[in-house]
Amino acid sequence: MTATISRVESFPVAPRWLFVRIETGDGAVGWGEASLEGYGDVVRAAVDQFAEYLVGRDPGLIEDHWQVLTKGQFYRGGAVLASAVSGVDQALWDLKGKRLGVPVHDLLGGAVRERIRAYGWVGGDDPSEVADQISAQIEVGLTAVKMNASGRMGRNGSVSELDGVLARVASARAVLGPDRDVAVDLHGRFSLATARRLAPMLEPLHPFFIEEPVVPENSHVIGRMVDATTIPIATGERLYNRQEFLPVLQAGIAIAQPDLSHAGGITEVRRIAALAETFDVTLAPHCPLGPLALAACLQVGFATPNYLIQEQSIGIHYNKGAEVLDYVADTRPLRFVDGSFERLTGPGLGIEIDERAVRDAASRWTTWQNPIWRHADGSVAEW
Repeated sequence: MTATISRVESFPVAPRWLFVRIETGDGAVGWGEASLEGYGDVVRAAVDQFAEYLVGRDPGLIEDHWQVLTKGQFYRGGAVLASAVSGVDQALWDLKGKRLGVPVHDLLGGAVRERIRAYGWVGGDDPSEVADQISAQIEVGLTAVKMNASGRMGRNGSVSELDGVLARVASARAVLGPDRDVAVDLHGRFSLATARRLAPMLEPLHPFFIEEPVVPENSHVIGRMVDATTIPIATGERLYNRQEFLPVLQAGIAIAQPDLSHAGGITEVRRIAALAETFDVTLAPHCPLGPLALAACLQVGFATPNYLIQEQSIGIHYNKGAEVLDYVADTRPLRFVDGSFERLTGPGLGIEIDERAVRDAASRWTTWQNPIWRHADGSVAEW
């Protein structure tokens, strides 16, 4: 008889992540990541409420637990609850893989590839010195990068603001050459009109994709962005289930970007991937997060035919106080090999968490929130 769940814990750790630990009565442990940047303490409260249901139950009933945690209450959905479910879901998959002695992708039908291409971030919220930063990414073996198009953006995009975007992307292209890629993240900072004006200007520089050209609550107009350019349009880091992805898929996006720590974990993202495939859309999951989120992404990626590339945050500019690999006992599974991650072969999520480092970091946790930006007139601007 399978040992039941005996304990569910969560650990907020620097720089802005939330890890979930699930233990069974026989001492087996699974880890997941429920990071929701800026709302870690709120998600932690949701995990605690889920624990009241989970303790004493069979950890192997992953789908049933997912159904209960997402649909068992009358009020449901949204970023906080979806992130809490994501961390629990990942931990349960990790437990099952460890109990069976196989990586999670084996439980999802087996590997369809041996490696997954990765990209890294260059530039911060106001990118500068792009050439040097890209050169550093090339030196560690990456063949693709992503950059923010701008910092704070005016509501209608001035000539100087648009010229600044073009100059930074041109600088990136000059360093990368024709055989490497640069993606451009608009981060929801642009109005639809400004994004539509910018995209044709970027076309001669051949961006890999344009990300989040409009904020998610304006997903109903993203089709107008798709129609304005030949550049692939990507979105999805702030969409939390299949139902929210369906309209943007119907609107013609080229790349779906669910976050394994925001969009219901491995269980739901697998379904989002299958839905995307029916629209000839590839997956490039959002993941400027910790090692557990990254490992969960890779497990899905190794078993998903329409997987394009993987975001990762090793060395990213906003990792303050801790790095991705600081919480991993053995960093070798997450090393870059020719700009890619090799297929994970360890059981569960395929990485070993340094529990002592996690508990120590949690004891020193301070709440993180993103900055509040304002336009010149004092009104709130998109961060």
